Parts: sequence; C-alpha cells; structure tokens
Amino acid sequence: MTDDIKTQALACRDAAQVLAQLSSTDKADLLTSMAQRLQDQAQAILAANAQDLQAARDNGTGSAMLDRLTLTPERIDGIAAALREVARLPDPVGQVTRTDTRPNGIQVSKVRVPLGVIAMIYEARPNVTADAAALCIKAGNGVILRGGKEAIHSNTAIAQVLQATLEAAGVPAAALTLVTDLRRETMLELLQLTDIVDLAIPRGGEGLIRFVAEHARVPVIKHYKGVCHLFVDDSADLDLAVGLLVDGKVSRPSACNSLETLLVHKAIAERFLPMAAKALLARGVELRGDEATRVLVAEAKPASDEDYAAEFLDLILAVRVVDGLDAAIEHIRHYGSDHTEVIATGNDTHAATFVSALRAAVVMVNASSRFSDGGELGLGAEIGISTTRLHSYGPMGLEALTVERFVVQGRGQTRAAS
Repeated sequence: MTDDIKTQALACRDAAQVLAQLSSTDKADLLTSMAQRLQDQAQAILAANAQDLQAARDNGTGSAMLDRLTLTPERIDGIAAALREVARLPDPVGQVTRTDTRPNGIQVSKVRVPLGVIAMIYEARPNVTADAAALCIKAGNGVILRGGKEAIHSNTAIAQVLQATLEAAGVPAAALTLVTDLRRETMLELLQLTDIVDLAIPRGGEGLIRFVAEHARVPVIKHYKGVCHLFVDDSADLDLAVGLLVDGKVSRPSACNSLETLLVHKAIAERFLPMAAKALLARGVELRGDEATRVLVAEAKPASDEDYAAEFLDLILAVRVVDGLDAAIEHIRHYGSDHTEVIATGNDTHAATFVSALRAAVVMVNASSRFSDGGELGLGAEIGISTTRLHSYGPMGLEALTVERFVVQGRGQTRAAS
C-alpha cells in the first residue's frame, strides 16, 4: 500500500472531525459561499471543461458520455443552485430519531451522527465533485473524490474552488480530497482502507460499479444500471401516458432514470402505440419492438432479448405488448434493475398491485421516471442511488450519509443493580 493514498485518506479523516463539530449555521454558510465562488470562477471551470471535452472527442467518446461530461454556464448555475438547496435543508446531524425510558430509569436515545469518510468513485460527471462535497459536508463527513481521467481538468478546477472556500472558513482543505493519481492500483488501495474509509459510493457505468463492488473491502453502495420501464395499463389516460413516455425517454436519455422499455397492455395497444410512436419518432427515437408492436408500428425494428435488458442511455426504446398487469410485472422482474418503474393507470387497485409487487427502489404511479432523483424527491442534490438494500435504498440524500447511534443517559445505574 502506498503512503500517498493512505496519507491523504488519514488527512481527510482528521479534517472530517473538524467538519463534524461545525454548527448547522456554519455548514450552511460554508455551502452558500461555495456556491457563490463556483459562479464567480465559472469561466475558469468552463475553460478546464473545454480541455476535457476536446480530449474526449479526440478519443471518439459517445454522445451519452459527452453529455454527462459537458458543463455550460447554465449547468454551473444549476450546480450552485443545488449547493444552496443543500445549505437550506434541515441538518440531520444530532437529530433524535427515537427516545425511550427503560424501567431502570436510563434514558435511551438514537441520534444521527456523520458516517465519517466517504469515497466517491465516478466518471464523466464533473457536477458530482460539487454535489458529493455539498452533501458530505452538510452531513459532517469528509469526502475523497476519485473521478475519471476524462474529467480530470473539470474536477480539479471545481475541487480547487471548493477547497479554497473550506480553508477560508478555517476547515482543512483535506476534508475534500481529490485523488489525482488515477491509476487503477491507487483506486484499489483506497478501497482496501477499512480502518479509514467508512463507505464507498461508485457512480458511472456498470463496468465501473461492478469493479468497485468486486474489489472493495470497505462497504459499497451501488446500482449497476437503470433499466426503467413504463407500463401503460388498459385503464390509462392515453394522452397522460404519452406525456410520461416522451418526458421519460427524451428529456435526458443519458440519465439513469430515463425510460428504456415501454410495456403496453394488449387491450389498448392498437390505439396507444401509433400515437406513442408518432410522438417518439418525431423526436428521433429509434423503436425496437416485438412482433405485436411491429404490426402496429411499421418503423419499429425487431427487438432482441438483449434489448429488453439494455440500458441504452440513448434515443432508443424497447417496446413490448403484454397480456396485462401480471405479464408486465413478470417482464419487469425478469429484466428490471431495481431502479425505477412506472405505471400509467386509472385503476387504483392495479396501481397498488404494481407498487407492492415490485422491489424497485422507486415506483411511480402516473408520474415521470425522471422524478427518480434526489433533488426532485426533496433530498437536495443526491450523492447516488442505491438498488441494494443496505442502510439506504433509492436516491441518497443527507440522511443516507449519517448513521444512528445510541446515547444513554443515567443517574448512576449499573447492570448488576438493574
């Protein structure tokens, strides 16, 4: 194990103890200052991002990855707005979640405290540098950021602005540590630091997440991919369903909460699929369907079994006509990724069955899959999404970066005397 990454991790742990003692007001002021400095330094950040984008284009990077990598003045404003939103959120640290007085008179409480040190491992999302820092700082944690080489200039520019803000507030810059040694061996070393790193959160493609999960000795929050479905029930308002479909597929196809598969009840397929196809084809979406779909939509290409399991992250949609609710649930259980599932229906019983039958982290009834996002669900900027049932399930906000511990108050009680 090299001294460098362990030394950095130890410094982050020490700095996290300083963060953990800041008041809620101090942390909110710190995040607000970070937001303003990011906007003040927007031109420098955009210049760094331009270097990354040029290198990515030269390497033949695909459109979905380029979209995730790109910063614009509007996106920087959005990052700053997310930091301000996190600053305004209630501080979970110190929150008492349970209190009980035992027969012997001791008072037992459960209180939220910071996790400690979070390792963020991500690719092609420079906004994660700021989002992760904001949430970790608000929850009193140190954060070690290991971004991908494709965003190294953007991540460095953002991290330097945030570190300068920390130092101006009297907090060691190591509370936000950016790993610039991007060798895989260094990442592996980081993931072995069980006595320093309390949690690892990978964000990126399925390959990255599986690599982290398979090689880490520290606990890992993960979701491998987002194969999100929309099932249009026979009782659905068809115009409403088209709106959910277009928003879920087209508004940002590179996002993990975008729709990848459309399931349509056979009773309404003849009416719904032509209108849905018209809306999607007009927006450049490629359709891949089963035989029943292709009978109704001439433009649809044949869908393979792999298409129904795919996270396209592009303007491509797999389509299948199903016999009904039970068949839709069976399809999702087979091909889904426990991320986000949506039903369009006017039948409350069908909605309740859909919600209870699926183990997805987020289930939507008559709402777009694109709401499966920490900010949209009221968490502020999310640090990730968990599709594993650890201490957090679904989009992760501030509370997911804390743990509950017992605090016991007594008046001299001893176990022998109780």
